[in-house]
Amino acid sequence: MSSVKIWIDADAAPQDVKQIVFRAAKRLDVETVLVANRPLSVPPALTMVRSVVVREGADQADRYIVNHSEVNDIAITADLPLAGDLVEKGVFVIDPRGDEYSPDTIASRLSMRNFMDDLRGEGMVVGRSSPYGETDKKAFAATFDRLLTKALNRK
Repeated sequence: MSSVKIWIDADAAPQDVKQIVFRAAKRLDVETVLVANRPLSVPPALTMVRSVVVREGADQADRYIVNHSEVNDIAITADLPLAGDLVEKGVFVIDPRGDEYSPDTIASRLSMRNFMDDLRGEGMVVGRSSPYGETDKKAFAATFDRLLTKALNRK
């Protein structure tokens, strides 16, 4: 089994993302860990995939991933503060829509997130992101494949 691990912030990860990761984990024999506040089912045939249940509470899954991930691991999350902590640690981070968070981009993304939170708090911005679709799935698959290849070549 590879020394690279794949971490999924799994409470809100789309099923399509999990399926893409599961196929790669099986093909390349890469340990994959789903971290969530509730039990998640893992296909029994995928012995390299496991689920970790953390206790209820804000940021428990995030803390678990930060505490257990290592340099060159890959993490999948839409949580920008978690992404910031992981990028700082040297983990490759991708969101479910295929955006890579890197040392070059994370500060501006966190700044924009905080700005938008302030606007929402004042009632100036409402709305949500678009539904997860085929374009997002393809973008995720392409970025994930590139980052996984990069991580495996470094270990």
